[in-house]
Amino acid sequence: MSKITQYLNEHILGEVTSNKSVLEQFSRDGSILNIKPELVVSPRTTNDIRKVARFTWQLAEKGHCMPITTRGSGSDRTGGAIGKGIIVNTLAHLNNIIFVSLKNKNQFIHVQPGIQFNILNEVLKSHGMNIPGNLLPYGTIGGAVANNYGGIGDLVSRMEVILANGDLIETSRITRHELDKKKGLQTFEGEIYRKIDGIIEDNEKLIADKANNELPTNTGYSGITRVKQRDGSFDLSPLIIGSQGTLGVISEIVVKTDFYGADESVMVIPFENARIARDAADIFAQLKPNCLDLIDGRLFSAAENVGKHYLFTDELKNIGAVMYISFNDFSDSARRHKMKQVVKKLAKLDATATVFTSDENPVEELTAIHEVSAVVLQPETPDESLPPLIDGACVPAIRREEFLVALDELAAKHHTELPTQINWLTGIVDTRDTLKLHVISDKQKVFKLIGDYAELVARFGGSLTGNAGEGRTKATAIYAQLDDELLGIYKQIRETFDPFGTMNPGVKQIADLKTLVSQMNPDYSLADFAKYSPRI
Repeated sequence: MSKITQYLNEHILGEVTSNKSVLEQFSRDGSILNIKPELVVSPRTTNDIRKVARFTWQLAEKGHCMPITTRGSGSDRTGGAIGKGIIVNTLAHLNNIIFVSLKNKNQFIHVQPGIQFNILNEVLKSHGMNIPGNLLPYGTIGGAVANNYGGIGDLVSRMEVILANGDLIETSRITRHELDKKKGLQTFEGEIYRKIDGIIEDNEKLIADKANNELPTNTGYSGITRVKQRDGSFDLSPLIIGSQGTLGVISEIVVKTDFYGADESVMVIPFENARIARDAADIFAQLKPNCLDLIDGRLFSAAENVGKHYLFTDELKNIGAVMYISFNDFSDSARRHKMKQVVKKLAKLDATATVFTSDENPVEELTAIHEVSAVVLQPETPDESLPPLIDGACVPAIRREEFLVALDELAAKHHTELPTQINWLTGIVDTRDTLKLHVISDKQKVFKLIGDYAELVARFGGSLTGNAGEGRTKATAIYAQLDDELLGIYKQIRETFDPFGTMNPGVKQIADLKTLVSQMNPDYSLADFAKYSPRI
């Protein structure tokens, strides 16, 4: 046992370990990287995290940097949940529901960061509520907010955050008068408010021109555009959300909830022609479905190769795309009306598509179609894997068609296929390449593919971080597409919150290619998440 392990164990209620097996387990997340920490801390209270942060801050003041990386279920796909130094494991103990508000006009839930969505939503459903969005059931709410996964940050109204020096602050929207009081504090919190307000005032036009984006994006600290409103009100939350633990540790979260309707009408429509499927998706989106995903037919071909059989397998041999569409309107008649509209509008298209509905087929069968990637992502060939290198991009609807054409050209350039699953309502595009990471040529291909894809997404006005942050694996490629002045602002923001570089260093920062290659895990697999049936 190291001296630091013993010291921290003496001073916190939670557990601290440097056990080799535990360190190995926490050296992996959902990405292709592998970075071994020195310690794993499983805090039992917020005060435990404060003591750890204060300890690392004092070490840094003496010239020794021991980084802190906060982690939930470890599902981060960009290397944001691994790092040298100390891993703060919120999943072990900080997984409680603190309060549930059931008021009709003020529904929210107050939680600790380590609670997983499958548990959280089961509790909420018993109260007729849920947290909307396509969130990973095994992911934690803290990890989701830290990544702004699926845009969950829009639902966050208040947070408790531990700063790099161990100070505890609460973030929510405050008035101009309250901001002046914050700026007058002679504390680290006061310094942060003064500096962030100064950055906004000094770079107002640049931030408006360069950082503002109509598409969802989690690159850098783009939330700076939403910190200060025209009325002078101020909220640090948009900076913390999506910052991947680089500005502070989230210890409590208040999230708005929505009404939950147990009844849902589902339709699955296979198309021989993918272009017609995309035209249909544009039309059906006007019906305001709860979900509208377009799944590349090649994913079903891959699943069928390992024995899977779907409702349309015998009927259609050549599948261009499969549409999954669902409606969750409270009124049964409203859902039925929309389903009839889908059939009616489909008849006007040049398509001979069979429609499978939840009225005639078990919902489980339709759900299996929607989650075809759960089969594909775990290949039977031992040396093959489909790592999450470039999924989560967002492309504007008006450029989507030409983007997909260019994507096929990029795939051909890399001598591969890049089948897609697209959330038609948000524009989020997920795609994976089959790689053999033990083969040198494929290992070299990884960051070349990320770089080329980042350039492609930028060319069509998109964002590579539409669904989550850039972490380690995407940062260098994405920042090559950004303005140097904007990167300078992001650097100032980070240095304001983390002057000694103790908060998840290497995440949201340009990295040397040799460093990234040396951190690559050739044995990457989804084994750690297999019990959850992982999907894109």
